[in-house]
Amino acid sequence: MFSTCIFCNEPLGSNEVFETFPVGRRLAFDAARGRLWVVCPSCERWNLSPLDERWEAIEQAEKLYCDTRRRVSTDNIGLARLREGTTLVRIGEPQRPEFAAWRYGDQFGRRRTRALLLAGGGIAAVSGVVVGGTIAGVSVGAFAYSFTQVGDRIVRGNPKAVVATIKTESNGVVHVQRRHLGESFVNRAPDGSLGLSLRFKEGQADFTGEEAARIASIIVPKVNRFGGSRREVAQAVEAIERVGSSERFLSAVGRYARGSDPGSHGSPTWTRKRGATPYHKLGLFAIPKTDRLALEMALHEEAERRAMEGELDALEEAWRDAEEIAAIADSLFVPESVEEKLRKLKARG
Repeated sequence: MFSTCIFCNEPLGSNEVFETFPVGRRLAFDAARGRLWVVCPSCERWNLSPLDERWEAIEQAEKLYCDTRRRVSTDNIGLARLREGTTLVRIGEPQRPEFAAWRYGDQFGRRRTRALLLAGGGIAAVSGVVVGGTIAGVSVGAFAYSFTQVGDRIVRGNPKAVVATIKTESNGVVHVQRRHLGESFVNRAPDGSLGLSLRFKEGQADFTGEEAARIASIIVPKVNRFGGSRREVAQAVEAIERVGSSERFLSAVGRYARGSDPGSHGSPTWTRKRGATPYHKLGLFAIPKTDRLALEMALHEEAERRAMEGELDALEEAWRDAEEIAAIADSLFVPESVEEKLRKLKARG
């Protein structure tokens, strides 16, 4: 049984309702298609569950949803909150654009609200320090530079903060800082698949195909940390619909990033920018917001499509990697002296 988000490696939480599936506090399910997701409380992304763990949980979720009175619904989407706090999202039979708009509107909307609240609270705290210093007789001018720097860091995040720890085939486990996202970009691989040039601590590497898509699906949400409004989400869904599918959208991304004419297929229209520009306006950050949201959607949906078409071994491997990365990340905060003490205690046991 998995317990870690496949995208951000954070704990998914637990519930006391589903005996056969005690993972997560917000579950989404589609009984007709046999799909069950756990919504990560940290990054808000939907984690598709392994095939052999979902059937009993889907059946129980359907019964619980029908039995509870605390629910709201449209023709195709329903929300129910169980007494112990677990939330169920029931998917009916919406058209793909409708489902994508609802699903990502909910996901990006909650992410946006959370990020804005955190940023707003941080700026309010810094403003209080400035006001306090002024009352104490310190010149506002003395705070100006520091306030600007601290405020920018609160809004955009610490450029040196590690935002992703990723297991790669060629470079082992790599640590990606926020500033590295401005030095990374998507392109088209020689075989026509999606390519990714990734910068990370003490290195850089190029990835192609499924590995490029997997890694991109982890780092692109870090660029989209402020989510998007419903209008922006609708525009992103429309961008994918114009080319016909998430797979075609990713192909269009690669073609245009390489510099070729996008033609008349509604392909994305961004390039890698150069020059003396702040990191948060370069690389992946240089992608227009709507296209960035569409890129995250397309990457997510392609991963699920491959899993649902039978490539479940890759899904199982992704879960194992997520658990392994989470263990590595946890160990980074444990002093060596503590680790040594634990080893001695285990040996004694």
